[in-house]
Amino acid sequence: MGNYAYLLLCSDGSYYCGWTNDPEKREKAHNSGRGSRYTRSRLPVRMVYKEDCGDRVSAMKREAELKKLSHAEKMKLAVSYLEDKNDGCKEN
Repeated sequence: MGNYAYLLLCSDGSYYCGWTNDPEKREKAHNSGRGSRYTRSRLPVRMVYKEDCGDRVSAMKREAELKKLSHAEKMKLAVSYLEDKNDGCKEN
């Protein structure tokens, strides 16, 4: 199982960065109010980016890099990820 760096889009339009070894479980934890103090008051959240970093240390380093991005840079990364993820599932 890999380790992932991820971005959540919060209900107030802000982004939360983190790392985990189970992205789906972590998103559910955030949405149930057990994820972090930051996201607890900004529910619901949606995972808009995840990156398999291999090991825990690499995931933590990537999380630190993501946190340094501007809001616009995080948005661009999320949009690009979601477009790639949904490619082929476009509605006509």
